[in-house]
Amino acid sequence: MVTKLVQPPMTDSHVSPLICRTMNAMKLQNFVPSRNHSRINTSRFGERPLWFRPITIIKVAEHNPGSGLAELETLAQKKRELCQAVEGINRGIFGIPATKKSEIERLVKQIESLNPTPCPTLELEKVAGCWRLVYSTISILGSKRTKLGLRDFISLDDFFQTIDISKSKAVNVIKFSAMGLSLLSGQLNIEASFRIASSTRVDINFENSTITPDRLMNVFRKNYDLLLGIFNPEGWLEITYVDDTLRIGRDDKSNIFVLERFDDSNNT
Repeated sequence: MVTKLVQPPMTDSHVSPLICRTMNAMKLQNFVPSRNHSRINTSRFGERPLWFRPITIIKVAEHNPGSGLAELETLAQKKRELCQAVEGINRGIFGIPATKKSEIERLVKQIESLNPTPCPTLELEKVAGCWRLVYSTISILGSKRTKLGLRDFISLDDFFQTIDISKSKAVNVIKFSAMGLSLLSGQLNIEASFRIASSTRVDINFENSTITPDRLMNVFRKNYDLLLGIFNPEGWLEITYVDDTLRIGRDDKSNIFVLERFDDSNNT
């Protein structure tokens, strides 16, 4: 007589956390794009595949194994929606309709609620590097825009921020082009230092600013204090969301900043 051993079915309560995480990671492959796709560092955060590092998956699975994959799918979708919402509005710097602003801020709040980095100042390596501004509630309207020549004469180009965590420094670069001066281009550089104030907040101190080349400085000289007042980062900044491709912050002046990671080798 042969005795047959039957292995009882394994329930969730008998599966170790490590096995759960491994199974979740395997399931995730059903919607994560193949690594054969090329990554374009300079594209907007919603126009390329979202790559999720294993450590991120593990943290979500440990917190709530039943909803981890759904949260990741929701986050990816909200990021795509935000990318579409900020297209064609010139970062919102010259004002946008109230309905568009409400749409963007609703998406920002939804993304913030899914922040994978709840204590960003304890993981500053995620904040380090070069970022490009895609949306801000800072605005240049009315007489300010006229005084700065930003209606027809001068164009605002890209806004970059480079963060050096080893020196606790940040450099903001605002690029301009002046159509009437043989397509003259230049930039405003603002250097600041920062210190950690809490697990989510940094205090920022303005250090110095320069405009190059001199011909562009001559254009702004009369209203330089006005220009600097608009872009001066001094105060505090709350980092409300950060991952490998996207960062969101709110400052003490109630401004919102949405930035995408940028390949600084192209920022020349």
